Amino acid sequence: MKDIFENEKEYFLQTYKRTPINISYGKGVYLFTEDGKKYLDFFSGLAVNALGYGNEKVIHAIENQIKKYIHLSNYYVSTPQVELAKKLVQYSGLAKVFFTNSGTEAAEASLKLIRKICGPGKKIITFSNAFHGRTYGSLSLGGKEKYKNYFSPLLENIIQLEFNNVDQLEELIDSNIAAVYLEFIQGEGGVRGVSEDFVMKLKSKKKEFDFIIVADEVQTGIGRTGQPFAYNCFNIEPDLVIVAKAIGGGLPLGALITNEKYSTVFDFGDHGSTFGGNPVACAAGLVVIEEIFENGLLEQVARLGKYFMDQLKIIWESNPEKVVDIRGIGFMIGVEMKYPCSHIIEEFRKKEILVNCTSEKVIRILPPLISTKDEIDHFLTIFRSILN
Repeated sequence: MKDIFENEKEYFLQTYKRTPINISYGKGVYLFTEDGKKYLDFFSGLAVNALGYGNEKVIHAIENQIKKYIHLSNYYVSTPQVELAKKLVQYSGLAKVFFTNSGTEAAEASLKLIRKICGPGKKIITFSNAFHGRTYGSLSLGGKEKYKNYFSPLLENIIQLEFNNVDQLEELIDSNIAAVYLEFIQGEGGVRGVSEDFVMKLKSKKKEFDFIIVADEVQTGIGRTGQPFAYNCFNIEPDLVIVAKAIGGGLPLGALITNEKYSTVFDFGDHGSTFGGNPVACAAGLVVIEEIFENGLLEQVARLGKYFMDQLKIIWESNPEKVVDIRGIGFMIGVEMKYPCSHIIEEFRKKEILVNCTSEKVIRILPPLISTKDEIDHFLTIFRSILN
């Protein structure tokens, strides 16, 4: 009889490089495999599982909503949708919400909104190493050529500048710019944060030319930085915000949030989604928002995130021949190595810790927001042993 990995290769398009463990269930910050191993999950489903696994409040909300209705379509209002939209407006400081199923769909919705406002002639600026999704519009915004290979032609009038290059902002932003897409911390790009000078220049150019700032908060939003959104760490107010990943409590959910100025751009029929804002996902999302924003998790992430970074910097100081840099905010951390880190990821897995490698040399650490100091200390102990 074929095992699950052989069946996966037989029946799936081979677009994912699977980790060779067969997961049975999750609890808290741990994943348990069919062969009885227990893994500390510091990848948290690529920043989706902010509350870890098996959260009773999330499960109760899902079960309660399923008993009422699973799907209505967006021809009808849905209480979980409306309540979650209200929370997102409250904590983002913006005005209106459009729900999607994913981050890439939220990016597509933002592109349509921008094109309706500015027309096809104006240009959109994105940055090197950016990642905004894998559908055609969002792929056109991305900065990594390896994801674009074989898929040209992509959307026109999109200009890619160097991330954190202040001089390029000064030189190339003018009245012909419709919008600027920005990840305040690039996840796929190696956990690289935007600089204060870069943000200041962007704000100055916006004041001069009134282009649209789109904050991509798909990975950084919903408390991962110890703030509601990453832009809260940089004293700037975006016009549009894209969120997904953690917002649905593990269920597919994303959103485009607009400020008041652009909240009436779309008319009836301009955009839509059959499943966007599924009531079960929104019911789970309500719990996520309340637990993170209203029950002290933000403060915990900020405090423990600083502790985590400080301890990693001590490890860096002791291993300058191996570690290049420590970057991040809150529970979004990157450790850049002097060599490709895929074998280090494998060593972590052998010691029953799950993390990810991005940009070839960066260990990406995305713990569930419920992670404790003890679990962070365990990770640090294992990391030291691997480096030694």
